[in-house]
Amino acid sequence: MEKYPGYSRKPFYYETDKMGIIHHSNYIRWFEEARVDALNFMNCPFEKIEADGIMIPVLGVSCEYKEMVRFGDEVLIQPVVKKYTGTRLDFEYRVYNGEKLVTTGTSQHCFMSYETNRLVQLRKTHPALHELFLDYYETTKEEC
Repeated sequence: MEKYPGYSRKPFYYETDKMGIIHHSNYIRWFEEARVDALNFMNCPFEKIEADGIMIPVLGVSCEYKEMVRFGDEVLIQPVVKKYTGTRLDFEYRVYNGEKLVTTGTSQHCFMSYETNRLVQLRKTHPALHELFLDYYETTKEEC
């Protein structure tokens, strides 16, 4: 699989706080935007996954702020798969402002059936999707 180049984004003015920096809550949204963009890059958009009866809920999320990002900056968000088991998918995020690492974060997910609301093992229920996530994991794990 071709390596995902990352999600480039310019912050919007409404995302700033009274001090003129990006409000901390927006980074969690940026992580989601990067995940969705990575799925599109993999030619497997969320709409297709959901049409296949799979949901990918967020189990946990964390964020560590190292430097401020301001309106007018351009950031690059690199979502890296830290762990993939077929039932779990854990991401690590690195947010760069130019060459500088400004924020890191994580999110933990699982795969569930819309029909049963139960955990699914993609290897058994959706082997093509399993292979796609496995390939992405193999492509990004060296970055961890």
